[in-house]
Amino acid sequence: MREEMVMELPAIYRDDFRIRSFLFGEGKESVCIVGAQRGNEYQQLYVASLLVKKLEEIEERGGICPGRQIRVIPCANPYSINAKKRFWTADNTDINRMYPGYDLGETTQRIAAAVFDVAKRYEYGIQFASFYMPGRFLPHIRIMKTGLEEPGMARKFGFPYVVLHQPRPFDTTTLNYNWQIWETKAFSLYTTDTNHIDEASAHMAVDGVLRFLHTQKILKDRIPGGYFSEIIERTDLVSVRTSCAGFFFSDVSVGQRITHGQKLAEIRDTYTNELKQELVSPVDGTLFFMRNEPLTYQATAVFKIIPQGAELKF
Repeated sequence: MREEMVMELPAIYRDDFRIRSFLFGEGKESVCIVGAQRGNEYQQLYVASLLVKKLEEIEERGGICPGRQIRVIPCANPYSINAKKRFWTADNTDINRMYPGYDLGETTQRIAAAVFDVAKRYEYGIQFASFYMPGRFLPHIRIMKTGLEEPGMARKFGFPYVVLHQPRPFDTTTLNYNWQIWETKAFSLYTTDTNHIDEASAHMAVDGVLRFLHTQKILKDRIPGGYFSEIIERTDLVSVRTSCAGFFFSDVSVGQRITHGQKLAEIRDTYTNELKQELVSPVDGTLFFMRNEPLTYQATAVFKIIPQGAELKF
């Protein structure tokens, strides 16, 4: 294992800003893996740290295929993690909305440019991503539909689901999208949590990455287990929205099979605790996403359901 600095910025009042990366193996720049880019992505940082430790062990016993190089960037935003802020501490901008970056621009544009200047050189790109809404997910791989995507390849992670995502205008400045435009085969990997550590899905993510690297002849050892992934479109997901604000009490959990008309949650008044709304499932299916904050707002998508029979055939 070798350490290489991706970027360093001098600071006036605190330690310098540094983006560190860890390299394994020698030769072709095969895969770049990026962890936390936001200050509350503790799970993503934890998964990256587990992966660094595992790859170090694999390299020491000669488990990396000859002529292959792996790079892991565990964290692209250590300042925000230290300050416990989701976005950049100075101006509240999002690094993952700044790609491909601009090396003469604002600070977050420069950070994105430094990361992308390294990451775009690799054949494969894997990002440990988080969702814009707080909540819990079924573990899945997400791919932007740029015309360059390869959904079948995403199955090699062995995750339960692969989600195809039609980019919206703001998605064009994300790492995943720009990776694909620069002809890197890119995958966003979602585990169960963001600002809490979930051990089970973290280890599942590490196994999934190692499994993928073996199938692409980057690692020698086969990783057993995994799923035959179902491939679905993001637009197939059925959202359940609130009609009012209040305390949010869920009766179900992510991954649970649910039926049409089944009770999912209650919304209660924040002053009187009176029942304001009972949320029920509009379809038969599997619970894919659930908001996990104690308060919710009106017209908020608190659940996303994979309807029965939504799988695409590839």
